[in-house]
Amino acid sequence: MNDPHFWWYVTRASAVLAWVLMTAAVLWGITLSTRVFRGADNPAWLQDLHRFLGGTALVLTGIHMVSLMLDPWLAMPIDQLLIPLIAEYRPLPVALGILSFYVLLAVQLTSRMKNRLPQRFWKAVHYLSYVAVLAVAIHGAFAGTDAGAAWYQGVATVIVTASVIALIVRIVMARRRTPATSSSRLTNDGAVPSLAEANPSNPLAVTRMIITAKHPVADGVVRFRLSRVDGQPIEPWYAGAHVTLRLPIGVERQYSLCSDPADRGHLDIAVLRQEPVGRGSAYLHDIAELGDELDVIGPRNHFPLEAAHEYLFIAGGIGITPIRAMIEALPPTRAWRLLYLGRTRSEMAFSRELESRYGERVRVVAGDERTERLDLAGEIAAATADVYACGSGALLDDVIAATPRARCHVERFIAVDRTTGANRAPLVVVARTTGRRIEVEAEESVLSALQAAGIPMATSCGTGVCGTCETRVLAGTALHLDSVMPDDDKDEIGVFYPCVSRATTPELVLDV
Repeated sequence: MNDPHFWWYVTRASAVLAWVLMTAAVLWGITLSTRVFRGADNPAWLQDLHRFLGGTALVLTGIHMVSLMLDPWLAMPIDQLLIPLIAEYRPLPVALGILSFYVLLAVQLTSRMKNRLPQRFWKAVHYLSYVAVLAVAIHGAFAGTDAGAAWYQGVATVIVTASVIALIVRIVMARRRTPATSSSRLTNDGAVPSLAEANPSNPLAVTRMIITAKHPVADGVVRFRLSRVDGQPIEPWYAGAHVTLRLPIGVERQYSLCSDPADRGHLDIAVLRQEPVGRGSAYLHDIAELGDELDVIGPRNHFPLEAAHEYLFIAGGIGITPIRAMIEALPPTRAWRLLYLGRTRSEMAFSRELESRYGERVRVVAGDERTERLDLAGEIAAATADVYACGSGALLDDVIAATPRARCHVERFIAVDRTTGANRAPLVVVARTTGRRIEVEAEESVLSALQAAGIPMATSCGTGVCGTCETRVLAGTALHLDSVMPDDDKDEIGVFYPCVSRATTPELVLDV
């Protein structure tokens, strides 16, 4: 460090590395947005890498700025490094570098608070990364001492060219991901955004789909294959997702997807007949035919498959549907087991197919084939795997009781009654977009109050199980009365479900 050129070398190296890593972070973000890694068995590290690249670029930028102050030949005052356009040396290119630093800082900070910020605001800040890459290119070309060197020009050419191509790809992918929507409106007459842009505070996209296959897969269970009417690929979705079908008889029903998420030509659902003639599942069994068109809302996912070294899947009856998609999504080398429970084997959809394909990994427990009760708690206790379960309320209660919270993931078909003893006091809801204050009476749902006030809100089940009405909470404390996901998870991402949930504070600020 006694070498008088030391800080000059640090300045040059940190600047180039920061530029390369910032560009890599942007390119990686674009790659993630294209969903080309949707089949990866550990998607969390892909997002972590994106954040690491951006964070490291920010650190190196900070080192670059500090080295400019410590370089005995430059010795730039700190104010000239933090305030644009006051630098004595080439003020405009230096200003672009300073602004790029602030953009990097803003992107990192808003990423940390993503779940607490309006999505449009977060995305707007994030898109400034593209501008920052261009600004840094200009900054380096006119403020850097190596701009005339062949190696620098080569690096600059590669970075700028890659950035331009990536931006074009991003624009093209955004346009391709806009699905065709039907002329039908949501129940609240709200505007219908594209599926790619749908967020918890807006109505969900409605896509017109056609029934291209229909066949029984078990007693009382029929599998339907749905494809887009316009022939376009299905939007990328992840195992555990469900769709809402809007049926011509005026009802909506949610069904888990049971197809392979990597196959974007169609969506598969398996429907258990459990309603009277002419209602819901009975309509699909008895009346729906090949070629019929339906409005499909989603896919939407509140039961995501998270990264784990090993999985224990537990399915009860028709609860096999999201579990089957999870199994399809895993690579062959991933360790997993399936416990599939049902009353009779003939009623257990996909049981023979799963046994045939996966052998000893699958254990079918049919009530008509055994007399002793399965020791479910013992099976779970003997495993160190993450447990994913879907089925009846009684089955899920047993799974939750036997599984450590950190390893337990469940999805319910029927909401648990959590209203007994709940706080039904009046409250005030504040709409972020308009600042309007809406009073919610003690016996009135937050969802009903918002709709009565003319605020578009997507809704479907109305019982706190489907997650369609998910809304972001910006201030106040929600009282969760739904059964969509664990309360801690909802608090972590800052959402609640206004069809049944309320507040423990007198006021809630919502991103609506």
